[in-house]
Amino acid sequence: MALITPFKADLSVDFDGLGKIVENQIKNGMDYLVVLGTTAEAATLTTDEKQQIIDFVCRQVNRRVPIVVGIGSNNTQTVKDNLLSMNLTKADAILSVVPYYSKPTQEGIYQHYKAIIDVSPLPVILYNVPGRTSVSMSAETTLRLAHLSEKVIATKEASGNFNEITKILRDKPDHFNVISGDDSLLLPIIAIGGVGVISVAANAIPKSIADLTHLALENDLKKAARIHLGLQIFCDALFIDGNPAGVKAALHSAGIIENVLRLPLVPVNESTYKILAEERKTISMD
Repeated sequence: MALITPFKADLSVDFDGLGKIVENQIKNGMDYLVVLGTTAEAATLTTDEKQQIIDFVCRQVNRRVPIVVGIGSNNTQTVKDNLLSMNLTKADAILSVVPYYSKPTQEGIYQHYKAIIDVSPLPVILYNVPGRTSVSMSAETTLRLAHLSEKVIATKEASGNFNEITKILRDKPDHFNVISGDDSLLLPIIAIGGVGVISVAANAIPKSIADLTHLALENDLKKAARIHLGLQIFCDALFIDGNPAGVKAALHSAGIIENVLRLPLVPVNESTYKILAEERKTISMD
């Protein structure tokens, strides 16, 4: 799951709140944790804060589940420098997003990742999220990277393009996996061969997301579908006013964290908060 970064009212990192969320994830069956992804508001964190969060989560987890660290940029050299300078000795893999804003070609995307793979001390998970990057990594480029090196172990697919996802699943090497980047597409992606989800909703409803994922992987699609349908309103509401504003509102309504984001992100509006709070009450937090 994709961990948020809770903040205190003074905008400092709330490590107590982060620790509570980490423990709740592990207790409720999360298979691995992702730190410093999009949901973590990583773009607003300083280099020192990022390392502090990595160190804190690694200590808290203490090898109970694998840890994936988000390290991405639209400057390839920045990613390489971070991979070589950050202490990642207790992490298990990195998640690196398609370069944003610069709008590279497919060849540019390939060369960006190739440069990262060459220096990364850890396995690499690709991250395709065209809604945020303005460009989509094609199935052909994904497969080219998957076949390039066994260090490339998976892609987080948040394109919503089932035709492209199907091509990847059809032609991928055995060592390479497809992970849903959208909670709402968790079940259908697993149904065609995916292995799980990097979940936003799991911050607030870990047991439901863990149960849904495990039932789908066990091919118990009837039970999985029942959970999937029951979560639809909540998962949709998480994104009405953007991510991670939605999931932070849900956690705030449960009394776990303060409802604080760093600009340019702001808390959800009152009507969205009410939907999230009411829907959360119908779903077990454990």
